[in-house]
Amino acid sequence: MKQVGRFKMYSLDEVLDEHFGKVGTPRRDEFERSVAASVHAYHIGEAIKKARLQQNLTQEELGERIGVKRAQISRLEKGYSISIPTMSRVFQALGVATATLDLGAIGKVALW
Repeated sequence: MKQVGRFKMYSLDEVLDEHFGKVGTPRRDEFERSVAASVHAYHIGEAIKKARLQQNLTQEELGERIGVKRAQISRLEKGYSISIPTMSRVFQALGVATATLDLGAIGKVALW
């Protein structure tokens, strides 16, 4: 904590320690995993949006290709409701022929 005039300023780490516990505790580890998963889902959503826009498709048109409503495409592009089967259907509808999941030391897995 740093005092700046009448105000107390806390670093992000101090706030996280206060609310979720120190690094290495179960609650903090779960929080960190949740944040990482959300960031990955966001990046997948951005990739879906980018591919859709490159093809000049609306969300509704992409939804029609995979049999869902525009709202579902919107949720996917925001990083919500992303599962591997849904991701596969979307990317295949966008013409992405193959995809792999890099599992680090375990290796890579072909998703489709």
